[in-house]
Amino acid sequence: MSSQDIPEESPSSEQDHAHGAVAVKDPFADPGLPAHRPRVQDIDERAAKRSERTVALLFTVSMLATVAFIASYVVFPVDKIVYIWPFGHVSALNFALGLTLGLALFCIGAGAVHWARTLMSDEERVDERHPVEAAPEVKAKVMADFAAGAEESGFGRRKLIRNTLFGALAMVPLSGVVLLRDLGPLPEDKLRHTLWAAGKQLINMNTNEPLRPEDVSVGSLTFAMPEGLSEHDHSFQTEIAKAALMIVRIQPEDIKDRRELEWSHEGIVAFSKICTHVGCPISLYEQQTHHVLCPCHQSTFDLSDGARVIFGPAGHALPQLRIGVNDEGFLEALGDFEEPVGPSFWERG
Repeated sequence: MSSQDIPEESPSSEQDHAHGAVAVKDPFADPGLPAHRPRVQDIDERAAKRSERTVALLFTVSMLATVAFIASYVVFPVDKIVYIWPFGHVSALNFALGLTLGLALFCIGAGAVHWARTLMSDEERVDERHPVEAAPEVKAKVMADFAAGAEESGFGRRKLIRNTLFGALAMVPLSGVVLLRDLGPLPEDKLRHTLWAAGKQLINMNTNEPLRPEDVSVGSLTFAMPEGLSEHDHSFQTEIAKAALMIVRIQPEDIKDRRELEWSHEGIVAFSKICTHVGCPISLYEQQTHHVLCPCHQSTFDLSDGARVIFGPAGHALPQLRIGVNDEGFLEALGDFEEPVGPSFWERG
């Protein structure tokens, strides 16, 4: 080592050593920005074109994955189970939907990242802090920076990337639209009809026996279901949710609504048991006033006046079922409800 390589100590350093002091570097010194190193895409247009094609390929794969998502929803049945290693036995539909949607979203993200890392400007710039309220010249600078960034990104110049990005972003939301179909089967007109029909006997839900007029006394509350419906039926819960009845007997002179009186039999009236607010079963009956109360949200109906709403959030009266007596002396329906039972729905009106 030459004498030139040996650092010379200043007199002040000798003095510091003499007093036992050690010079310490500032640990928070600003290291500054490293020198900018151009990427291969910055100096080779062919490399830039390759990156452009790569980004466009990722966006195109995203579009194809979205199409595959929609096709999977149509092709695979809901109950099809397949074995896929290492997941085991899984639903073919769920696996296909998750795989294709994940691929569509991943390719958009990967394409955007590759675009930013290889084609957009990568120079770091220092921008001094400014007050919260921007001055006019700052606003002008922001707009200029935005225009410069748009120019450097090549968004307007590289039309292949731009168009495939628009295509990928436009098609991904279609996955959500298709999922709306999975809310359930279309109701068609099922909400407008029940199992009640002309000639169907009223069956006591407690005894499973047909009801006679003498079985219903004044002040009593009886629940009934249509003849032919059994608790063991696969569709029992679906059907009883629309067809459940409340049977009460009121003195004919106490019935205020003319149609209610005409649709009754010797003061026996049949109303839907399903509340018209949110569909709770009504079960509380006040004998003196002939009011029934829904236990969920306290909607109250007057059974002596067409079951109209007298309190609570229910929007309309309980539908009434027209009843009579058959040749054997049993209570029977004379048709279905003339209006949908239960809560209002969007196509009702």
